[in-house]
Amino acid sequence: MKAGTAEEEKQVIGWDIGGAHLKMARAENGRITHASTVKASMWLGLDQVRDALNRLRPLFAPDATHVFTMTGELSDGFPSREAGIRGILDFIGTEFGHDNIHIYAGRTGFVGLSRAYDLGPDIASANWHATAEWSAKTGSDGLFVDMGSTTTDIIAFGGGKLRNSGYSDAERLLTGELVYTGFTRSALIGISERVPVRGTMTPLMNEYFANTADLGRVLGTLDEADDHYPAADRRTKSLAGSIGRIARMVGRDSADLDEGEWIDIARWFSEHQLRMIYDGAFMVAGNARLNPAAPVIGAGIGRPQIMQLAKRLERPYVDFGTLIAAASEDARDDASKAAPAAAVALLWSTRETL
Repeated sequence: MKAGTAEEEKQVIGWDIGGAHLKMARAENGRITHASTVKASMWLGLDQVRDALNRLRPLFAPDATHVFTMTGELSDGFPSREAGIRGILDFIGTEFGHDNIHIYAGRTGFVGLSRAYDLGPDIASANWHATAEWSAKTGSDGLFVDMGSTTTDIIAFGGGKLRNSGYSDAERLLTGELVYTGFTRSALIGISERVPVRGTMTPLMNEYFANTADLGRVLGTLDEADDHYPAADRRTKSLAGSIGRIARMVGRDSADLDEGEWIDIARWFSEHQLRMIYDGAFMVAGNARLNPAAPVIGAGIGRPQIMQLAKRLERPYVDFGTLIAAASEDARDDASKAAPAAAVALLWSTRETL
């Protein structure tokens, strides 16, 4: 692919405006030089996103080209999806102007800000399309899986093209391409209604007492830098704190069981969550008639779970970061965690020119 010569010397900044995080990736000459994920609680208002953006402004040049994808239109801070899209597009126009601004409209490609207002269904939550589209450029078959803090996207591709069955969130929930469970922010009650405690399937408290970050903390799979939100009880983020929150889910205190028993319970939850993702992946691979040897491409902060998924599916695992050029291993890892932002930056940087 040939990048446009006018863009080769200019920074391209990719953005993924989500409901809980703002993700940014900086590309220079088709290579990711920096990526960041910052807490931005969209449901509390766009001022939260503006504060996150201001933290990131020192990382890009004034004349940079900016490309955007979004999922934040689903935030309950907006009365509807359409209002959310328009609100975020207005926010982009206010903060960045209209020059050197491009919106990723998924199956339609990149469009200018003004045209984007008429393409809501293509733009809404299209970040999965960008990352899968970049993965598909390998030219081989694969199963792209991006597990973030709240959701997991699963998309098959082959021969350089996506093989998705759904496009909207509603469609993808039905096809298994969107599984509403994530690595840090998902409530445990959303994973199962019961959990085995000393040999008895015990009903869970229907409360937000603990989340999936607690599982990763207990099992040693969580990078604390990826958990940007307070614990469910707003207390300490420690092994003891997480065990205490998990214990509360079954009406107990942590002292009621040995530490090893709580670790086993955390492992059971994690395995049950993995089965949810496995079921989605099995559906997606089957619908796409995916080659049995096609690898799982893993992205997002939940890659420890995706590695386990690849084993369950008996497929090779490939990290999304290996599919991109990066200035350092840290930039590569951060870009994998902020994969949609990196993808839109690279898709624009390496787009075909006439």
